[in-house]
Amino acid sequence: MADPAPKIQHGEKVALVLGAGGARGLAQIGVIEALEARGLEIVAVSGSSSGALVGGIHAAGKLAEFREHLLRMERGDFLRLLDPVIGQPGLLHGERLVAAMREVVGDPQIESLPILFTAVAVDLQRQRVVWLRSGPLWDALRASFAIPGLFTPHEVHGRALVDGGLLAPLPIAATRLSDAHRLIAVDMHGWPRRPPGEPAEADRTEHASMTARFGDWVERKLGGNGGGMGLVELMSRSLDTMQAQIARVEMALDPPELVIRIPRDACQFYEFWRAGELVEIGRIEAEKALDAAGY
Repeated sequence: MADPAPKIQHGEKVALVLGAGGARGLAQIGVIEALEARGLEIVAVSGSSSGALVGGIHAAGKLAEFREHLLRMERGDFLRLLDPVIGQPGLLHGERLVAAMREVVGDPQIESLPILFTAVAVDLQRQRVVWLRSGPLWDALRASFAIPGLFTPHEVHGRALVDGGLLAPLPIAATRLSDAHRLIAVDMHGWPRRPPGEPAEADRTEHASMTARFGDWVERKLGGNGGGMGLVELMSRSLDTMQAQIARVEMALDPPELVIRIPRDACQFYEFWRAGELVEIGRIEAEKALDAAGY
């Protein structure tokens, strides 16, 4: 039997890989805060989709400002940032959303960031993963969270790119390029906090209302008839199922030194206005994982 890896030490340099998960990805803000509170120095980050968003903003040194901005946002603020399009391969353009975040974070070049950063996207034409490690930060982030069918693809370096979570929901290989000795991965498909189909009592009415309103809007955009599970829930569950399986394979092929797992039922994929609750979930889960590892 191989000797266990030495424990992560205070002040040690670590690389961080952040997973895809829609609004659930905001929990990774709390993860980063917990790691830094334990004295760990994050020297490299890679991420897919919402993991790329959080990781890129952290690499730019603007995570605290972004967190405060999110905490001030309510449902209506978020919904006003959606910019529907007609006659394009996606429901939303995403430019209004990016513009609002750019105001908080700025528009740096990836190669100028103080932390090594890799955003992961997918080139559908070539059917391959793309690592974005140079150029405008927001071009890379917009490509990485371009969920097919929801956001239009984004062109970077002459290629139309979509969400990195399609092929690399937990892009461990991209993070291994750093010189950090340890890698910490955040898996967005942890065990549910509640039995399937049983939301917390306080969430039942609100969840049903928001899901219906958002789903009805998407159904109208696509000309669907609604009914059954609903397009939005079907799409999000399908993506989650696929990404969970791929993430398990990625971790089996290249096991991280530490895995922090976010419950997969923490929120619906579009509930970005629940940032405060999600950040706290991330902090709690990170501390639990660090404690269990004996750090």
